Amino acid sequence: MALPPSAHPIPSGSPSSSRGAARIFSGLLEARTGQILSESRAWRMETALKPVLRAQGLPDMDALASRLMTRKDAALENDVVNALLNNESSFFRDLQIFDMIHRHILPHIQAQRSDRTLRIWSAGCSTGQEVYSLAIQLCNDMARWRGWRIEILATDISTAAIAQAKAGIFTQMDVQRGLPVGDLLKWFEPSGDDWCANGALRQMIDFRTDNLFDARAPMGEYDLLLCRNVLLYFTPERRQSVLRLLARHSHAGSVLLLGAGETVIGHSDDFVPHADFRGGYGRRADATARQDGAMRRAL
Repeated sequence: MALPPSAHPIPSGSPSSSRGAARIFSGLLEARTGQILSESRAWRMETALKPVLRAQGLPDMDALASRLMTRKDAALENDVVNALLNNESSFFRDLQIFDMIHRHILPHIQAQRSDRTLRIWSAGCSTGQEVYSLAIQLCNDMARWRGWRIEILATDISTAAIAQAKAGIFTQMDVQRGLPVGDLLKWFEPSGDDWCANGALRQMIDFRTDNLFDARAPMGEYDLLLCRNVLLYFTPERRQSVLRLLARHSHAGSVLLLGAGETVIGHSDDFVPHADFRGGYGRRADATARQDGAMRRAL
């Protein structure tokens, strides 16, 4: 698999200094993913790229930047972008959010859905801990969901993150971060020094490599949409674009969850703070009508 190709070439710049090389890598990341490399992430750029330098037999970032600029090497570009993406994740991250999902949001959705179908989309799923946590919650409560069709879509632009998520293999350190011991023993199997999610859990989730600015994977509308700790890496214009995408794949009863430091306020006319779920967002009462009208005008 490859990252979606950029419509822009690698940004020009002089790789004659580490600062020039950093500009080239930052420009490549933004062109391919829309992400702005924040100061807090830029300082660790050299550490993040060390595996790429070793694999290519290159001495430093300047040499890597020169190779990117002098050769058209899609695989190398993919490796650089994958290395720079922030794939920080953990099981049941922000436990109060998962408690709200389990106790309040999912029962609310269940009461609305007469077709007994639950659709969830995790946009920017990283290495999969978020959706595996959701799948564990649903499996532990399967008596409630018996007879329901459950669809979980998980997307991320990082090919490396999606490959790990699909494999479902996590280190001892990964599972110690937030995963209860009972769930570990129930839903994971030892795999050497690591742990592998069992087949039933993996089969619940459709992992796809996808770009939020040219999304192909989501289809139709989702009841629960999670896009947590993704928007903070984008410019305001790109945040608006992502929220418009999420709105197109939501309905009047959908619930949207963002990261703790993220908001729709000032970025979207389609979502408003949810009346029942603190930190969640729902569709504006007139958003669906406006969206349908815009689609009719486009036709």
